[in-house]
This record gives sequence, C-alpha cells and structure tokens, in this order.
Amino acid sequence: MRVFPDTFEAKTGFDKIREMVAAKCLSSLGTRHVEKMKPSDDLKYLKRLLIQTEELRRLFAAGNRLPDANYIDPAEQLAKMKVSGTYLEEEEAYDLKRSLSTIIQLQSVLTKHAEECPTLHGLSGMVDLPTDIIKWFEAIIDDTGKLRANASKELMQIRASMVSEHSSLRRVMDHISKDAQKQGWSPDDGSIAVRGGRLVIPVLAEHKRKLKGFIHDESATGQTVFMEPAEALEINNRIRELELEERREIIRILRNFTDQLRPHIPALEKAYHFLGAIDFIRAKALLAIEINGLLPVIDENPVIVWHKAVHPLLYLLHKKAQKPIVPLDIELDAERRILIISGPNAGGKSVCLKTVVLLQYMLQCGLLVPVRDDSVMGVFNKIFIDMGDEQSLENDLSTYSSHLTSMRFFLENAGGKTLFLIDEFGAGTEPQFGGAIAEGVLEQLYKKQSFGVITTHYGNLKSMAEKNAGIINGAMRYDVNQLKPLYELEVGRPGSSFALEMAANIGLSNAVIERAKGLVGHSQVKFETLINELEAAKNDFQTRYESVNRKDTELEKILKDYQDLKAHLDAEKSKIIKEAKQEAKRIVLDANKAVENTIREIKENKAEKEKTKEVRQKLTDIQVSLTEEVEEKKPVWTTVAGEIKVGDKVRMAGQESAGEVVSIRGKKAEVLMGELKSHIALNRLEKVKSSSQGKKSLKRESVGGVFKGIDMNQRRADFSPNLDLRGKRAEEAIQLVDDFIDSSVLFSMHEVRIVHGKGDGILREVIRRYLSGNKFIERMADEHVERGGSGVTVISFRQ
Repeated sequence: MRVFPDTFEAKTGFDKIREMVAAKCLSSLGTRHVEKMKPSDDLKYLKRLLIQTEELRRLFAAGNRLPDANYIDPAEQLAKMKVSGTYLEEEEAYDLKRSLSTIIQLQSVLTKHAEECPTLHGLSGMVDLPTDIIKWFEAIIDDTGKLRANASKELMQIRASMVSEHSSLRRVMDHISKDAQKQGWSPDDGSIAVRGGRLVIPVLAEHKRKLKGFIHDESATGQTVFMEPAEALEINNRIRELELEERREIIRILRNFTDQLRPHIPALEKAYHFLGAIDFIRAKALLAIEINGLLPVIDENPVIVWHKAVHPLLYLLHKKAQKPIVPLDIELDAERRILIISGPNAGGKSVCLKTVVLLQYMLQCGLLVPVRDDSVMGVFNKIFIDMGDEQSLENDLSTYSSHLTSMRFFLENAGGKTLFLIDEFGAGTEPQFGGAIAEGVLEQLYKKQSFGVITTHYGNLKSMAEKNAGIINGAMRYDVNQLKPLYELEVGRPGSSFALEMAANIGLSNAVIERAKGLVGHSQVKFETLINELEAAKNDFQTRYESVNRKDTELEKILKDYQDLKAHLDAEKSKIIKEAKQEAKRIVLDANKAVENTIREIKENKAEKEKTKEVRQKLTDIQVSLTEEVEEKKPVWTTVAGEIKVGDKVRMAGQESAGEVVSIRGKKAEVLMGELKSHIALNRLEKVKSSSQGKKSLKRESVGGVFKGIDMNQRRADFSPNLDLRGKRAEEAIQLVDDFIDSSVLFSMHEVRIVHGKGDGILREVIRRYLSGNKFIERMADEHVERGGSGVTVISFRQ
C-alpha cells in the first residue's frame, strides 16, 4: 500500500497513535511489532489482524485478563546459546524460566477461551516447546534465580563443606576476638568485620605486634587496624578453594543445561515471537478500549459508510476536559465518490477531513476504530493527502507551489482504489486562478474514478456537484442566529462561509459590508443568502422535530405503562376471582363436614337438650370463623396521609390493587405490582396501608379445623422476586436467603434474582455454596452483563 507524502503519519496524527500503542506494550518484543506496523491492502491479512485484536478486546470487556508479567526479550540469550560451548548465566536462565512460564500461561488462557477467540487460539499454535521444559529449569534454578544446592551431588557436597568451614571460621574468630578484647588489644566496641572478602578483627595499632596475623586495612585515623588472625588463615584459604570449586561446578551444570536447550532454539524463537505478538495485540486491544474502538464491517471494495465516527485523539482530549464531541456520519461509494465540504472557518471541516484519513489509515494498519459497529469500511491501495503548510525553504517552494507539486503527484498516481484528501483546495494564490486550477485537478481525479474528501470555500467547486453524478456537496452546520458552529456534517447541500454575517457581528460598518456585497455581485450574495436561510430553516426544523420526537417517546412510554398496568390488573383480577372460587369451594366443603358432624353428634346423643344446644353453638362459631376468613382473604387498603417514600405501599387513585414503591425519580415513582414494574406520576398515587393486619393477629388459631389470621394472598402480593443483599454480612445474608428461597418455593416462582454486588466475589461465593445442595433449585447463573452481570445471581427452580 502506498501513502503520500513522507510526512503522512505526522500530518494525520498517526505518530501519536503509534506512541500510544507502544506505551501499552510490556516489552521490547511488543514495541518492535509497533515499530514495524504499517498499512496493508491485503484483505485477508488485514482481517486476521483486526479479528485478533477484536477477540482480545471482547475478552477484556468480559472481565477476563491475560498474564501481564515477565514479557522478557531473550534475544541476547538465544544468540549466545547458538555458539557451541557457551552457557547461560544463572540470571539469564532465570529470565528464560519466567518468560517461558508466561508463554505457557498464555497458551492455557487462550485454550480455555478457544471458542470465543479462535483466531488468537490459532496463533498459539506456533508454540511447540517440550512439555516438561519448565521442569528442566525448576531442577536447577530456584524461585530467587539462583542455582539450587541440589542441582548436582557434587554441588551439594561442596556447599555443605563451605557451610562447615564457615562455621569453624566463625568459632575461631569469635574466640580470638573475645580474647583480644579481654587482653585490651581490641576496642571495647569492636566486632568482627569483613575486608577484601576475609573475616578480620579490629586491633588497636599499638597492640598489632601482639597478635599473629595479616593486616588487611586500617581505620581513617590509623588508630585501629583490621587483622586476619593466623589461626583463621588456613580456614579462609580452604573456603576460597571451595568457592572456586563451587564456581567450576556451577559452570559445568549451566553448560550441560545450555547444551540440553540448544537443539530447541528454533522452537524457543517461535515461542518468543508468539509472546511478542500477544504483547502487541494486547496493546492494540487496550487502545481500542480507551478510544471505544471496535471492528466494523470490512468490505473488499473501496467504500466508506461510517456512522458515529470519532477522531480518537480529539475524543481523548475532550474526555479529559469533560467536553462532548460531535460524531461524524459519512458515505462514499461507487455512485458518490467525492465529497466537497464547505462552510465557515473553525466550523469543523478540517476535523472531518482528518477523522476520515486517520481512521482509514488506522484500520489498514490493523487497529480497531471508534465507529458504530454497523459501519462499513473498505480497503484502498493508495491514500494521498494535502494538508497544512508545506512551504519548503530547502527546495525554494512557496506554500502554493508545494500544493501544486502534490496535485501533480495525485494526478500521476491516482487510480480507482485511491483515497485522496485535500484541505482548503485551491487556496494560497489569487482566488480566480486558484479556483480554476482546483476545478481542473478535481475533474481529472473524478475521471480516474478516485475517492476523495476536500474542503473549500470556492463556489465553482461547490457547483461541480450539480454537474457530476459522482460528486456531492457537504456542509458544516451552523447556528445562523448565534453565529456558532454546530460541528455536524450535513451531506447533500453546499455550505456558506458566513463571511458577511461574521463581519457584521464583529462590528464592521454597513458601508463596508454593502460595498463588499456590490463587489461580490448580486447573484453570489443571493446564493449565500439562500444558503443561510436554508440553514436557519433547517435548524428550526431540527429543533421542532427533536421536541416532537421527545414528546412522542414520552407518550409511547406512558401508553405502554398504562397498557402493562391494565394487563396486570386484569390478570390479578382473574387470579383473585379464581382463588376466591377455590377458597369458597373449600369453605363450603368444610362447612358441610361441620354440619354432618353436628347432625351425627345430635343423633348419637339422642337429641339431649343441653348437648344439642352445645353442638349448635359450636356450629355457629364455625360459621363465624369461616365468614371472618373469607373477609380476611381480600386485603383492605386504607388511605393514609404523608409523603410517599421508597418502600411505601401505594395504589392508583380509584384502584383497589396496591404495590410497593421501588424508587422515586423526580415526579415519578417506580412501582412494583407483583412481578410488574411501572413508572407512575406521584400525583396519581395515594399512600395506603392494609387494615386487615391491624384487626387480626398473624398467629394461627384453629377453630373447628379452620385457621385464621394468615392472608396468603397478601403475602404473595408483598413478595418481591428480587433480594438485595449488598452491604450485608455473610451470616445475615444467609438467613435472608433462606427465608427468600422458602417463600419463592411456597409461591411457585419460576425464577428469582439475588443482588449481591461484585466486589471481591466473596458474598457471591458464600451464597452459591450455601444453595448448591438445595433440592428445589435447578440452576444458578450470572445475570446478563447489561443487567448486573456477576453482581447478580439468577436462580431457576425445578418445576
């Protein structure tokens, strides 16, 4: 793929994008890939790069992670190993051990997520290391990077001897030091020290002849010398010999180990190429998350159909300043190849141009871009730009001459898969000639079937869209009344520069403005006026449309809430009638049984007067209790005064069914009625309480086999299928969960939700472990990511 000019990346801002990717790499393995990153028009290769990054972006977005430590570049170690007879030092072997462990962990993660990341998993296929290679390292290198004492039998013996000799040396030195202090030869505060790698004791200079040994050093004042006693000399010599033996044995072990690794150098090089590739892809995925980049639809043809496209650098700048950014919608295809953008200065024309070139270049470098996911991005084999001041002192070129040089290059090299972008086309020289030359260049680029976006103020270029089917006008929208840019691209009409309006706004005299109109010409002024009036009408229409659309949305929501509420009330009514009929049937059966028992008792007692009277009174009591029970089945709601708050029972004015206030936002309340939530205006609700609970005790009393005081319909109505445990301690949460599950089973719930929050996942784990053996529960799973994800457990019951 070819780009022009040589300063393309600096002019488009891609150099900053490259720096951002490099900063997210964990090693030089990854940054080398960043340095080599270049655009491609190979569709198959490009798709592979983009899909790899998109797979990892989605993996990260789902909360998964990759190992992010020990991305170490072993290039020097591998090069060293290739030379026969060389060996890895302990630190070098330790670096290999750690980085190879990371490679194997990466392989494991990608295998685990092979279904979500098939392309990345395929990339891990280049790792073909011996299955027990880490064990080779573990056998000789410990977790601190040092050679293990048991790396060989000989090394173990040497180090054991060294420990023994050091112990002997310490005993001898302690004895001599104490004796010297006792004799007054050593300072009272003197202690054993080390000089030149040998243990020494401090001795006062005037007594140095009294102690046999070798002087290694003296104090700054010369009053104290540091001596190695003669008795310790032989031990120190033996220790030195053991140190040399240890070093020779270490070299032998490392040389043998390096010889063992040497045949696997090609496999190691591939493994580290994989590590570098993952480091690079990881950095690209993190950049995508930062700029809201994703994978659009890729088309093999040169086409641009972008929705909600955003300049990534501008997005980050505005995000930091907490300012909104206006996205870009743009379409270029075979029928409409060239877009001419006009409008006032500082209206956003150049930003549109730079957004197009930067996003297209990013995509063809394998980077995800900030557009809506239904956007379509094609592939171009050449991208040419002419932006900014290209004055060249070296070649004695003026700005305009430089532009003309660029135009000559465009005309000589452009083709059907070329995308050209020109800012302020034709500027820099006399307008009459600059506009004419620009029109001639544009005609030739149009004939070459090239695609392009240009910005201009020239009217003759705007007029070309009327004469050529493949050229379209675009305007940067402008608030005519406030003379403020809106930074929105509107395709299909030319834009005005609003030069006369701006001149009037900053206070130029009417005489100057009228003279300018006369010089421009009546037709041009009328044309600009029509454009301005069209813009004003468009802005007014847009405002009215948004207002109507907003009201329509509110109306649809209110209508839906009403229909949902009506359906709920109808369902509740049918449900209550059905339950009442079933209860009435049960009561009648109980009553019949009571009557039959009464008659039987009267007969058995041969109609004794007192006994008959007693039995009849019992029958009367049963009748009263049954009547009370029927009355209790239907909750009685009484209106109460006071402000409506979250947790209160409320009902719509004129209705009988009540619900619970879940939340209050502004002048509306979210009310839960059964399993249905509705948003209802507060002024349509009245606060209520159940009067039935005030009359009867919840204690169960048996009268003639009939239980009073428990209103199951009321308990069902009060039951919520959502239990919020956030902020609860584990033991408190378990008790609440226990009661909640019992009620759910009692009311034959199909599915309920427990909200425990994400945090460290401890409360989630405690709850799921506690419920894992419950015979009524069929399955437990995380809620959908948009409704809480792992912070909510959804429980389904066996039916």
